[in-house]
Amino acid sequence: MAHEVAFVSEELCRKLVTEADAFAAVEATFAAMAAEQARNFPVVREAVAHGALYGFKGGMDEPGGLLGVKAGGYFPGNAAKGLINHQSVVALFEPETGRLAAIVGGNYLTGVRTAAAAAVSVRHLAREDAKVLGILGAGHQSLFQLRAVAAARGFERVIAWNRDEAKLKRLADAAAALGLPFEAVERARLGAEADVIVTIVSAHEALIMAEEVKPGAHLACMGTDTVGKQEVDPALLARAEVFAEEPSQSVTIGEAQHALRLGLIAAEAVTPVGAVINGAHPGRSGPEAVTLFDGSGVGLQDLAVASLALKRAKEAGLAGAASL
Repeated sequence: MAHEVAFVSEELCRKLVTEADAFAAVEATFAAMAAEQARNFPVVREAVAHGALYGFKGGMDEPGGLLGVKAGGYFPGNAAKGLINHQSVVALFEPETGRLAAIVGGNYLTGVRTAAAAAVSVRHLAREDAKVLGILGAGHQSLFQLRAVAAARGFERVIAWNRDEAKLKRLADAAAALGLPFEAVERARLGAEADVIVTIVSAHEALIMAEEVKPGAHLACMGTDTVGKQEVDPALLARAEVFAEEPSQSVTIGEAQHALRLGLIAAEAVTPVGAVINGAHPGRSGPEAVTLFDGSGVGLQDLAVASLALKRAKEAGLAGAASL
């Protein structure tokens, strides 16, 4: 028997889901995960043609009525074609029947949900007096990160590093729009001066070393989501108090994979950030502690923001539909 499937376009997602909406949805999702009310499914992540990566992230939040999967990946040649390198779409299913309920554009939502995760970690783990925001990387996602994280603390200036310094201009423009002074710096200086450091690069080497990070800093490491990828020195995780949205994923495909492999930390050393949100864990142990959030990205984040986009599109009578 045919049934109706809803469609929510990229354009509608941009209009209907704000960065503040994404923050609230992701924060609630992390809390539900830590309370074992929602779970993510194992991630599939594979290398495909032309140096691209493609995969699937899914999950189920039974109390929240969510079941679904995001299909997407990283295509490094897209920029030359006028496209963003990350491409994805979210499929939502009826939890009771398994029937397809909606197809939702995933590119914009991936940007805001990833930035929201970093911002949630800053809100709950960074020092209240954090004034200098450091950003490592100047790709498409870095703009989302800057806006979301800047809203989580009263920063006074932004410093940043990127391999191609010319690409830092868009970060400088975004910082200016927020009324924040901006400066391009070397990596070592970024580690020494920043109170909060966001790393958002697609790298396979340590770009921030343990000894370079100042006491009391908070790091949100957002670029490592595949076996072999890496942004920071594994010794930094041994020095830091480590948190993640999904600890089991952190130690397999996240930044913690390297520290665990080298025997620098145990898997049990990674705390779900949702436990801090729920009040089950106190968060940072003191003002001099270094905290690190390993954000490898989970399917439930995508489902949370996609379901919000779907709800608002239906309420506004804007969702497309087709029979299947």
